[in-house]
Amino acid sequence: MEERIITSEKLSTDYNEINIRPEFLDDYVGQREIKENLRVFIKAAKMRGEVLDHVLLYGPPGLGKTTLAHIIANEMGSNIKTASGPSIEKSGDLAAILSTLEPGDILFIDEIHRMPSYIEEILYPAMEDFEMDLVIGSEGKSRNIKIDLPPFTLVGATTRAGDLSSPLRDRFGIINKLEYYTDEELASIIKRTSHVLGIEIEDDAAMELANRSRKTPRVANRLCKRVRDFALVEGDGVINLDIAKRSLDRLKIDKSGLDGIDIEYLTSLITKFNGGPVGVETIATSIGEEITTIEDVVEPFLLQEGFVKRTRSGRVATRKAYEHLNISTNVGLFAEED
Repeated sequence: MEERIITSEKLSTDYNEINIRPEFLDDYVGQREIKENLRVFIKAAKMRGEVLDHVLLYGPPGLGKTTLAHIIANEMGSNIKTASGPSIEKSGDLAAILSTLEPGDILFIDEIHRMPSYIEEILYPAMEDFEMDLVIGSEGKSRNIKIDLPPFTLVGATTRAGDLSSPLRDRFGIINKLEYYTDEELASIIKRTSHVLGIEIEDDAAMELANRSRKTPRVANRLCKRVRDFALVEGDGVINLDIAKRSLDRLKIDKSGLDGIDIEYLTSLITKFNGGPVGVETIATSIGEEITTIEDVVEPFLLQEGFVKRTRSGRVATRKAYEHLNISTNVGLFAEED
């Protein structure tokens, strides 16, 4: 089955994305306030000769949390070690990671909200006092040992900050929410990516890609790579506006950045449930998608762009959704904008 371009999961084509990621803050496009604040915090930490405070990055998938973690490591002149919350299942898994840290290292944990609570408890003293408390031995003969850790910086990334426990969240000294990108920022990212990949792209084509990139750099880079293929095979290798439009239409990404699943979601909400209100579980079942996919990938953008409203009774389609799908209805059947 073909991989969906718009998804919270990393695709096989993303694993070489490190080659197109900016390495330093000066090269990073967007998130201006976060970038400038990090510049101050990093400089201050280096002036004091200390490690940077622990950093929490949260926001929808694909906005650059992993990229920022690598940039922090580069700006601090440190090595980075990476892990994923779901992969840390036992205390020994975390102990193995922490025991390999060198002074000043950056430990990046993606999807940190998916760590079990008993793993978090081991992480607390590591974050606060750079110590690790372990219980060794079998039941009845167990004993606690304390292991000193070198000073390090934990960078946690999550799409669901609300799922983090308060004790864990409170241990991060720097907390940043990443926002969706403007079309102009995405066009700059697309042109930079094109340059790195050795692709020539015209300005209006870059903006067309940006308009359909769901305000997300990860999607923009994926579209850039896919459209490059069309330009090479069906054009002269240059991404112009005509190639961009035809390619994106064939990829079934519409002018608002919505793909087949988004359209199916909105169509189901309107035609099967009279525009709502209806619960997310019901919508997910009606279109055969996982609830987490709906909540993490589909809805954030639809909510941001005003296609859907979230109410106490459930999801409701807005006038914009009806207009986008060219569905006529009475005003009373959908939620008016406030």
